[in-house]
Amino acid sequence: MTIDLADYDALSFDCYGTLIDWEAGIAAVLSPWAAEVGLDLSDEDLLLAYADQEARVEAEHGDWLYSDVLAEAFRGTGEKLGAAVSDAWAARLGGSVPDWPAFEDSTEALRSLAQDYQLIILSNVDHASFAGSADRLDVPFDRVITAQDVKAYKPAPNHFEALDVALEEMGVPRERLLHVAQSLFHDHVPAKRHGLPSVWINRRHARPGWGATPEPQGEFSYDLEFPSMIAFAEAARAARP
Repeated sequence: MTIDLADYDALSFDCYGTLIDWEAGIAAVLSPWAAEVGLDLSDEDLLLAYADQEARVEAEHGDWLYSDVLAEAFRGTGEKLGAAVSDAWAARLGGSVPDWPAFEDSTEALRSLAQDYQLIILSNVDHASFAGSADRLDVPFDRVITAQDVKAYKPAPNHFEALDVALEEMGVPRERLLHVAQSLFHDHVPAKRHGLPSVWINRRHARPGWGATPEPQGEFSYDLEFPSMIAFAEAARAARP
């Protein structure tokens, strides 16, 4: 280990991809759409086609709700693949976030971590969509910072700037905060730029490629890597005296 997990009092988490299985949630809509329009593509193919479309819409429309971002990204994916996405299908993906499953280990890991750390959500989402995810995780968070709050989507710096304000309000020194995330593109690039230590939850460790997350653009680093949230939580518990 390059850092001591006992040296931190608060953890900020990306939600989608780290705690909630957003790839499963997105594929659950894209796959039946592809079958309906006659595209013979695997879930992985669809996620790869989708990834840059969501990132593009987020960069162009930071003030949009995430539900609207999803719908527009779906339309862009259809255009890219040469198959139209109806308004009904676009709305189906836009409204699907509350249905996205939590990873099996997320709740157990968060409950363990909450014994020693304050927990903060730092996520590309809107309030209504996150409410469904919060119910699935069933763990109280000390702060929730969304794209709707900061009018931008990671990897833009807005979330991390808002995080600094939240830490001051919570009485947590900045050096006692550790960022935890799956996405190198959305989280570890801006965390490095912002001077924050980070932990990579490598949810795709058994699968090649980037899936629904674009390849990172810019320098990134992480101080620790774990294949799951439960492995991270166990290491954090072991670090405590």
